[in-house]
Amino acid sequence: MGHPMLAAMVAAGLPARGYDVAEKDSNLPITTSPTEAADGITTLISVVRDDAQTDDVLFGRGNFTASPTLKTIVISSTLSPKYVRALRACVPDHIALVDAPMSGAVIAAQEARLSFMLGGEDETLDQLQPLFDAMGAHQHRMGPFGNGAQAKVLNNLLAAGSTAMTRLVMGWAQEAGLDEGKLLHLIETSSGQNWLASGWNTIEFAQHGYEDDNSIGILVKDINAALDALPDDADTALPEAVREVILELRPVSSSV
Repeated sequence: MGHPMLAAMVAAGLPARGYDVAEKDSNLPITTSPTEAADGITTLISVVRDDAQTDDVLFGRGNFTASPTLKTIVISSTLSPKYVRALRACVPDHIALVDAPMSGAVIAAQEARLSFMLGGEDETLDQLQPLFDAMGAHQHRMGPFGNGAQAKVLNNLLAAGSTAMTRLVMGWAQEAGLDEGKLLHLIETSSGQNWLASGWNTIEFAQHGYEDDNSIGILVKDINAALDALPDDADTALPEAVREVILELRPVSSSV
């Protein structure tokens, strides 16, 4: 996700550069040196997989919070809202914090039409607006820091549910001998319409099986993040069942 987001900012003429622990074959300005990446930095957008990688960026190998020029950190990973809100006590007070997880998958990042769920002070968000405009088509201001993460994990819980059910339905349809293209067109124009079915041939993980390190695996991480943020008395039976279905997914071959 970070690579096309960086590409969108560069295309918009913004002075952006990337940092990754692994070498990238790219014509974009990306470095593996945190010292080089942090030189003169004022805004950091973190787009990594999980809590541990976020800690590594902020306090570990990256240690960007130690940069004397850093003014704002934008957390765009989908993480537990509890973890996100706890960052405020760990990050120096002079650094503003914004949570800005996004939705749309890699295809939306490549087409600069991501949807951002934003948490933070309005003044800070106003200053960051050119960045969000460059990368996305929709920005939803959800309230104070942490609310973006809360909204995102609930949104992704719905996405995970529709992903699990769509995969089951498409498998059953194949066994029943239904034409996949005709069924997808039916779903798109009727009450079964959902994000995964609409993106069956464009969403990069739509037909993947579960692997811990792939995008389907990220959905399981997102369900866990949502469960971590639910009320103590919440009925978690349905999201837990969805998680089990996704854990059992195997790759499918499309006829479309």
